[in-house]
Amino acid sequence: MLTVHHLNNSRSQRVLWLLEELGTPYEIQHYQRDAKTMMAPASLRAVHPLGKSPVITDGPHTIAETGAIVEYILETYGEGRMQPADPEGHLRNSYWMHFAEGSAMPPLVMTLLFTEIPKRTPFFVRPVARLIGRTVQDSYLGPQIEAHLDLMEAELTKGTYFTGSSLTGADIMMSFPVEAAANRAALGARPYLTAWLGAIHARPAYQEALRKGGPYAFA
Repeated sequence: MLTVHHLNNSRSQRVLWLLEELGTPYEIQHYQRDAKTMMAPASLRAVHPLGKSPVITDGPHTIAETGAIVEYILETYGEGRMQPADPEGHLRNSYWMHFAEGSAMPPLVMTLLFTEIPKRTPFFVRPVARLIGRTVQDSYLGPQIEAHLDLMEAELTKGTYFTGSSLTGADIMMSFPVEAAANRAALGARPYLTAWLGAIHARPAYQEALRKGGPYAFA
């Protein structure tokens, strides 16, 4: 049976949601972050050398990286569901699936790093570290995040979900960066993006994935 090696407060929550949407049987192997470092436990390296989540095992296959996992699950268990059939929809779906980690997440992660690093530096260099962090945020990261969110908002004016009227793999992938942005109070006055986030959170499959996955800070 397919097993999700699930780390709390991580991208693997999306994998649980996808499996619940499809009704695919699966098992969960839970892992907890270190309370101080927030790093994954070393035991995950026994599953995949990088020791990160998400990772799934399914028979002889061990698959890491959320996008690859979502594609594998949809191709293996989806039976055509949550995948646009028309060429234009397929291209849009593919774009947003890759955009989620390729474009949307890097500036959000960098923002978190530039926020947290000054807190961990010696007190006598902390003011300089904070100044550098604010400069990078104001001159580069902030404008990048705003541009990305504007692009998402514009896309959602075309339909309820990222590829139109139906939920697809693109929505599964996009949930994490949008939740991360909302968690940092970055969504702003973007009604379509806010409505989309509310709609996915209200889905029964999403709620069931939360119940099985455990506490999730971004939800």
